Amino acid sequence: MKRAYKNHAPTLGQRVYIDPQACVIGQAKLADDVSVWPMTVVRADVCTITVGARTNLQDGSILHVNGPSGDHPDGWPMVIGADVTVGHQAILHACTVGDRSLIGMGSTVLDGAIIEDEVLLAAGSLVTPGKRLERGHLYAGRPAKPVRPLSADELAFFSESAAHYAELKNDYLEATHDE
Repeated sequence: MKRAYKNHAPTLGQRVYIDPQACVIGQAKLADDVSVWPMTVVRADVCTITVGARTNLQDGSILHVNGPSGDHPDGWPMVIGADVTVGHQAILHACTVGDRSLIGMGSTVLDGAIIEDEVLLAAGSLVTPGKRLERGHLYAGRPAKPVRPLSADELAFFSESAAHYAELKNDYLEATHDE
C-alpha cells in the first residue's frame, strides 16, 4: 500500500512492486523496478527516502528518517542506491547506502551512517551513528567492523541478487494483473 502524509505522496518509477502487506508513506521516491516485500515499512513522513533502481526491500524491513532539528535544519534523509538488497527485518534509519550493496538480515544501520558502494554487511550487524563503511569490504558485528575485502564473486553477486528480485517482482506484478 502507498499513502500520502501531509500533502506528500510517494512517487513510483516504472514496474515498482509494493506488496499489499507493505506500506510506503509520504516523501518516498522509488525508482524503476524497486520491490517492497510483505510487512516492510518505508515511512518518509518527516523527511525524504529515495530508493534506487532494482533495489529490493525484503520482508519486515523498516526504513525511517528524522525530521528537522537544530543541527540538521533540513532533516535527516535516507538515500539507498541502485541494485541494493536489504535483507529480511533490516532496520535502516536516516542513513545512506551505496549502489550494489547488501544489508544482511536483521541488521541495523543508524542515523548519519554511510555505507559506500559494494559493501556486504553481514546478518545481524549494527552500524552505529555516523559510521562510514568503505567500498568493497565485508563488515560484521555489533558494532560492525571490517572483516576482509570482497572477492570478485561476491562483488558480482550484488547485481545477480538485484536481477533475481527484479524478475521475481515481475512475476508478482503479472499475477496481480491476472487476478
